[in-house]
Amino acid sequence: MKLISRKIISASVSGSLFAILLGLFVPNPFGETIPSIPNYLFAVVLVTPVYLMYSFPAILIYGVLTSIISDKISQITSTKIGNEKSEIILSGILHIIFGLILLLYSLSAAILFFITDRILQKTAKEYTVMQAIKSLAIPITVWLIFMGIVYIEHIVTG
Repeated sequence: MKLISRKIISASVSGSLFAILLGLFVPNPFGETIPSIPNYLFAVVLVTPVYLMYSFPAILIYGVLTSIISDKISQITSTKIGNEKSEIILSGILHIIFGLILLLYSLSAAILFFITDRILQKTAKEYTVMQAIKSLAIPITVWLIFMGIVYIEHIVTG
């Protein structure tokens, strides 16, 4: 259960980061040009909650499941070949393979998930179910902050 808790926390952190980064790099998913920096910033703020709504459930369900599978397969394989250091490489490769489902977008999400999970794993802390549940506040908070900014901008420009 501690493994699943860590994976859920990884999904909460990496899913939120993914939506923000995707908003920064692809502020207009329809490819239209953005004429000014204020328009760019507003486009980022506007699109980030949308990206979060669509990507986070996939990262939470598919990402957690495939990450557990990747870690278990790489753990078993590295034990059988007698090389414990190969476990992180095998796990990374499997994360990349599972991340290729939607090419660049899901690949970048998978790599971000893998890095986040390895950072959490390095702390060697035992994560509880309650911490995993509380971590779900991260994407909710990100969504509320960005939607709040959109709302405030809507009121100001009226």
